[in-house]
Amino acid sequence: MPDDEILEGVLAEFAKLAAIPRPSGHEKAVSDFLKKYLTDLGLTVIQDENYNIVANAAATPGLEKAPLVILQGHMDMVCVTETGGDYSPRRDPIKIVRDEKYLRAEGTSLGADDGIGISEAVYIVKNLREHGALRLIFTVDEERGMTGAEKLDAKYLTDAAYLINCDSENYDELVVGSAGNVTMDFWQKITAKEELTSSRLYKISVEGLKGGHSGERINDGRGNAIRIMAFTLLELGDKGKVELISLQGGMARNVIPGYAEAVIATDIPPEKIEAILQEETARFRRTYGQVEPGIAFKCAAIDLPGEERQAFTPSAAQDFLRFLTVLHTGVYAMSPLGDGLVETSANLGVVQTTPEEFRTQFLPRSSSMEKLEEFCLTAKWVAEKFGLQTDIDHISPGWRENPHSRLAKLMQDIFEEQNGKPMKVTAIHAGLECGWHLAKNPNLDIVSVGVTTENIHSPKERLVLSTVAPQVRLIMTALTRIAKEA
Repeated sequence: MPDDEILEGVLAEFAKLAAIPRPSGHEKAVSDFLKKYLTDLGLTVIQDENYNIVANAAATPGLEKAPLVILQGHMDMVCVTETGGDYSPRRDPIKIVRDEKYLRAEGTSLGADDGIGISEAVYIVKNLREHGALRLIFTVDEERGMTGAEKLDAKYLTDAAYLINCDSENYDELVVGSAGNVTMDFWQKITAKEELTSSRLYKISVEGLKGGHSGERINDGRGNAIRIMAFTLLELGDKGKVELISLQGGMARNVIPGYAEAVIATDIPPEKIEAILQEETARFRRTYGQVEPGIAFKCAAIDLPGEERQAFTPSAAQDFLRFLTVLHTGVYAMSPLGDGLVETSANLGVVQTTPEEFRTQFLPRSSSMEKLEEFCLTAKWVAEKFGLQTDIDHISPGWRENPHSRLAKLMQDIFEEQNGKPMKVTAIHAGLECGWHLAKNPNLDIVSVGVTTENIHSPKERLVLSTVAPQVRLIMTALTRIAKEA
């Protein structure tokens, strides 16, 4: 089958998904679509109470004795838009833009993570002529907390021999391990606010940062807009009276925030504010070097209606801002194996204020369960010192490499045959659902593969078109060989 035919077939499947809004926690519509679509294709489909999809395809006649293989991906996507973009992730479809090299979206994230993995799996089931029993498992809520994988009934995993996760980001990499993580929220109810005493109101924003995936890009030295804004507001507070009215930043806990904004009232003269922001811009450019050349502050005078002209008490605002600077974000420890991988990191992903509360979302990652447990304890203690409450979710398990993996060896051999070069084998600092799958079936032989995607979890996300057909050929050949060699 020609590469162009494979590419067009996969992209046709992807277009169906892109037309359905599917942010984490709101996957019912896409789950309902997949249930009907796969049923109409002749698969036996189960939609569980969490909207996970499990679809079984019978073996090709004569290959019924082959071991069961699972192709797995997730339905949800991280929905982010360019600053000022008019986009509702629960209402609007993704507007696909295609050129000769790339597939991207108009002003938003593309959702190739992991819509393209699902599209490949569906295409393969529709077109592969020789295979053993296949099972498609498409989970919900991977990006927000992996609750779909966590709640998936183990019976859908225990009868399988192999699982190919289709959620990696480089077509020439075979992923054989990933980090665990824990979702944490910090919040504080606001019991009192104060009438403004300063007459001048401003909206201050920090923008132009790269942002990006908080696992894959955490070691690049990128700036965190929320933390930068907190430092800047504290610096302004040292130069005069600053009353904090609101603070917002970030779009998801697993995305390094590239933008944050605050509304303040202050008695600091406008020219002095401008000078301070210029100094802060220069300081942060020195801090991040060439990594964040686009960092910039903007300041605009604004007005607010009378009922909104209230600020948080100085003590509450200062404690919250200090907490945002003290809470660790970025790389915490590198792997002790000397392999250049990040072992432990954390991302301060979202901050929101309302008239009733402060709230921030936090995501530590680590290949060490003990380090994650330490983060849970220390972050909670730090929060208590600054008067915040803590909600700590479960720890999602990491996935350690299986040195005896038959599937990994098979995929490497096929890739080299097809591409004339060896496939890279790696573990990643990002989280994959494979840890949950392995916990439910320790005998499951697992690898993760994917087409090449760039800048995921950002409006600059794009898919490298030339990697789609090689990826599909790799998986199809592996499925056929597993069946025939049984």
